Amino acid sequence: MKDPYTVLGVSMNASDDDIKKAYRALAKKYHPDNYDDNNPLKDLAAEKMREINNAYDTIQKQRTSGNRSGNTGAGGGSGYTYSGSAEYMRIRTFINQSRYPEANRYLEMIPQANRGAEWFFLKGVVLIKTGWMMDGTEYIRKACEMDPSNAEYRTTYNNLTNSAYSPYGSSRPVRSVGCSGCDICMGLMCMDCLCDCMRCM
Repeated sequence: MKDPYTVLGVSMNASDDDIKKAYRALAKKYHPDNYDDNNPLKDLAAEKMREINNAYDTIQKQRTSGNRSGNTGAGGGSGYTYSGSAEYMRIRTFINQSRYPEANRYLEMIPQANRGAEWFFLKGVVLIKTGWMMDGTEYIRKACEMDPSNAEYRTTYNNLTNSAYSPYGSSRPVRSVGCSGCDICMGLMCMDCLCDCMRCM
């Protein structure tokens, strides 16, 4: 589902009146009654009108329930109500929809000078979701450093560093780097067998 604020062309922080004005302007522009029955654009206008109505209804429901974004944190299920910029909300929506390449593309479009704690947090989430656990954890650590009072960043970082599992819906264990004692033992046993085989030849 598209971000309803983007559909109406307004900021997530827009007032209720501004949202209503944007809705009315778009409804006036795309209403199917503006097109003759023979006009091939009539069906497209009807589809656009449905999208506009759905977006407006979604925003109204969210605001009535006190959740201005209708979205939890990027990890999903954290209970964190997002109230930041529409730009980052769009990226979070992509992450929640598992559209990681698009989320990454939008992150990379943000100028370096504007990359704050939230940028590092979301970049870390995208990296983790795509299998780059160590790099992703480092980005989230940086986000915590930049905004130490943010509970979402801190909880996510603690979950990553204190658990053998990713908190982002994947049940894959975090792969450790290097050799364990068992790996070394198995390697020595294999080498011993090889040496015995070489003596027999």
